Amino acid sequence: MTLDGAPALSQAAEEGGSAGDRSVPVKPPPPPPSKRSGLGLLKGLPRRVLSVLSNLPLAITEMFAVAALMALGTIIDQGEAPDYYFQKYPEDNPVFGFFTWRWVLTLGFDRMFSSPVFLGTLALLGASLIACTYTTQIPVVKVAKRWSFLHSEAIRRQEYSDTLPRASLQDLGIILVGAGYEVFLKGPSLYAFKGLAGRFAPIGVHLALLLVMAGGTLSATGSFKGSVTVPQGLNFVIGDVLGPSGFLSTPSESFNTEVHVNRFYMDYYDSGEVSQFYSDLSLFDLNGKEVMRETISVNHPLRYGGITIYQTDWSLSALQVMKDDEGPYNLAMAPLKINGDKKLYGTFLPVGDANSPDVKGISMLARDLQSIVLYDQEGKFAGVRRPNSKLPIDIDGFKIVVIDAIGSTGLDIKTDPGVPIVYAGFGALMLTTCISFLSHSQIWALQDGTTLVIGGKTNRAKGEFPEEMNRLLDQVPEIVESSSSTQSDSFSG
Repeated sequence: MTLDGAPALSQAAEEGGSAGDRSVPVKPPPPPPSKRSGLGLLKGLPRRVLSVLSNLPLAITEMFAVAALMALGTIIDQGEAPDYYFQKYPEDNPVFGFFTWRWVLTLGFDRMFSSPVFLGTLALLGASLIACTYTTQIPVVKVAKRWSFLHSEAIRRQEYSDTLPRASLQDLGIILVGAGYEVFLKGPSLYAFKGLAGRFAPIGVHLALLLVMAGGTLSATGSFKGSVTVPQGLNFVIGDVLGPSGFLSTPSESFNTEVHVNRFYMDYYDSGEVSQFYSDLSLFDLNGKEVMRETISVNHPLRYGGITIYQTDWSLSALQVMKDDEGPYNLAMAPLKINGDKKLYGTFLPVGDANSPDVKGISMLARDLQSIVLYDQEGKFAGVRRPNSKLPIDIDGFKIVVIDAIGSTGLDIKTDPGVPIVYAGFGALMLTTCISFLSHSQIWALQDGTTLVIGGKTNRAKGEFPEEMNRLLDQVPEIVESSSSTQSDSFSG
């Protein structure tokens, strides 16, 4: 890094320390008002508005407001029909004595993260971050980049100061370069710094936060979501399932993709419980060409054209059975309500006169795709058969064969254009937060005869800085008497 106003140490050494005869470069005049930069446009805003927006208590209040709204959005079920909120938050029994469905629907809390209240609060927080960056962080960086060579009294007034009675400015400069400092010399004066990136880091932190908020806003207002349960062997079109989440949601060509469920199957624990379930999916374009085939499972989704398909649920859709070598009959299975979170599905095979008002038949129950439990016309247990076993069972004089159990895959589908932006923002936030802990240290020195006056300061690690300075100064060699006059002559011209 090279700063205006003085040569770097290597340049000064080559010229024999004669930099004192050179004039300091004059900064070019500012550009005319007609060529104002983007930041210059902000100067047109009333300073009072910028002062209010950059107020720290206001920014903290905004952050707490955003956090409270996010917490409320996790408590209130999102995306339900109005009737759901009528029943859960009735006016005759308000929550906390005042909170009813009117609050939820009027303020848009049923879709919290795309509601005007949430987006407005987020926009206000973003404006505060921008105002703080412009009015506080950028000026701090500008001040940090300015530097000058100091006289003896100014050096002694620094946070740390010391004198070396027999020391060379050139030796100190070489030691500081080895310690990672940028060093500049001008005649008998020295300036050195390191850690300037730590001054830029707060700006990076603010920009990263803005990136996270922008990505989150795009996710809330520009994504599509949907869910579908599809039996094995059937198809669906992605665009028929997805619904927009906000006013920025725009469909893409991938919405025309057709998905075919080639196969649905499960893995089981030794206890018989379902451990994992899989869907073998094929994706077809408008021309009927297969563009992708992949088997998905829980935590292993399929991604195509900005669309993500998640394996989230399963069910049983039908049983294929034969009766007295007739069929096969496809019997639709219906979910049955039981206590607990376990699943149970049932179906019914009528026997005798199907038009009779007192029709009877054979009942079949299943918890998964492993086995089918059968009951006779009186509801008594008749036996258990595995699908595809081709083993018949005789029930009330009828020979029943369970050919297959057809499962249905439960899929969640979504597009979320804000995810890459959010990930980039969090990555930048972690990086800039670490960089912000770097100390910006500055050191000045002046050669006064054979005496070296040194001073310095830092914005962080104020306890470690004196220790670092003492360690560096201990490395400066003491000049002997024979070389004192030579050193003095070199600085005098």
